Amino acid sequence: MYEPDTAAILPEDFLSAASPDDPSAHGEEEEDRPPIAKAAGPPSRCPLPVSVEPVLFLSTFSLVLQSPLTTQYLWDRISEELDYNGSRRSECNSSEPADPLQKEVETLTAHWNLYLNLGGFSVGLLIVPLLGSWSDLAGRRTVLILPNLGLALQAAVYLVVMYLKLPVAYFLVGRLLSGLSGDFNAILAGCFAYVADITDRRSRTFRVAVLEACLGLAGILASIIGGEWRRAQGYINPFWLVLATNLASALYASFVVRESVLPDPTAKLLTTRHHKAVWRLYSTGGSSTEVDRRFRRCKLWLYLLCFFVVVTVHSGSRELYVLYELSPPLCWGSALIGYGSAAQNLAYLTSLLGLRIMQLCLQDSWVALVSLASNITGLLVFAIADSTQLMFTGYGLCFLFMASTPVLRSKLSKLVDPSEQGALFASVACVETLCFLVGSGTFNSLYPATLHFMKGFTFLFAAILLLIPAGIIGTLQCLDQRRELRESAVS
Repeated sequence: MYEPDTAAILPEDFLSAASPDDPSAHGEEEEDRPPIAKAAGPPSRCPLPVSVEPVLFLSTFSLVLQSPLTTQYLWDRISEELDYNGSRRSECNSSEPADPLQKEVETLTAHWNLYLNLGGFSVGLLIVPLLGSWSDLAGRRTVLILPNLGLALQAAVYLVVMYLKLPVAYFLVGRLLSGLSGDFNAILAGCFAYVADITDRRSRTFRVAVLEACLGLAGILASIIGGEWRRAQGYINPFWLVLATNLASALYASFVVRESVLPDPTAKLLTTRHHKAVWRLYSTGGSSTEVDRRFRRCKLWLYLLCFFVVVTVHSGSRELYVLYELSPPLCWGSALIGYGSAAQNLAYLTSLLGLRIMQLCLQDSWVALVSLASNITGLLVFAIADSTQLMFTGYGLCFLFMASTPVLRSKLSKLVDPSEQGALFASVACVETLCFLVGSGTFNSLYPATLHFMKGFTFLFAAILLLIPAGIIGTLQCLDQRRELRESAVS
């Protein structure tokens, strides 16, 4: 926990807020939720200053590796059951009539993907807030270990299905077991809450951006390895790597990561108190004066709305890139699609670098606005792209598009008390999963519905949607600056 970029174990503003002489430091909501003390000397078996970046990297790697492989395995098994021997069509401008059996395979594969996603999401929606809020009392490491073990158990179930050729419905068992342990969203919540624990307000945005860069790096590596490995050796060996990676992540969290919260041995997991803590977070706005409480609550909801819109656009448009590139007039092959995917994931690193540079001269809100401007211009180019050059120009213009989400996570984190970070990031993780479902459903429905008048309309629609968070972030920043000027004038 003793990070070199952290001036102190706890930020100064928290120390003053938690002072026992200040009766306003704990609101009425703390009556049934005991105050949390951060670990001055946390229980640890490792003397090295380490953090949670490897946990998130390994977990993301396993998730990105297995996701497309699961879809391809579903396709192959369903094709086998329906006695369909055709290959997936990638020919551009094919004049042959669509094979009805292929359509049935596509439909069933899409349906099973939806069932698996909904199975994990519906259970995780209840479990993740429970684990996140509980980690504010019981410590972060347990919330990093349990979901990784659940993901390892899911991979083990998938391997059993593949070895024994069981019906694909058994995949749901693995997804439900993973959902009961918190799934990947609990790892996200735990990692971001951990970084909020060990950083001060100044360094938090960049450290959150480093975590998001780990998502991109893991995605690039898993994308490169997964397809070629499956082509060479089939599905089973890659899934053994998925299992090993999740176990390695759990072991790292258990034996290497230091605890950032002093665990309360009396903390109970199965209680409604944790869900109430998440609700109080957004309904009361924390402990402060009534005006400050109302203003903080309003900002929490507005920044959460911004996060929802941004991540919905990111997830929804990402699913359309390959479909857009495969069809006329682009007609890309697998090589160009791979280059496009690499360019998109590279934006995680360029956004991290850009954020670090812009922070030297700009406040976080203006950094987020520059990032949104980068995203909007890239989407506008995608909307009219009819050549390979224009598509890669769009990818180039999006080089800062991932800088907005770490800023929003950091702003949300700074609006709540240190004892509420787990509850906050658990709710944010649930919102993020909801974004993937809403984005996928909305954009995949809008794209075919608008093909007859403008093929790239979906990207234009996404660019227009991003004007909403841009307006909210700009307005809140102006209000904050005016408030600071008034307070400085009074003092």
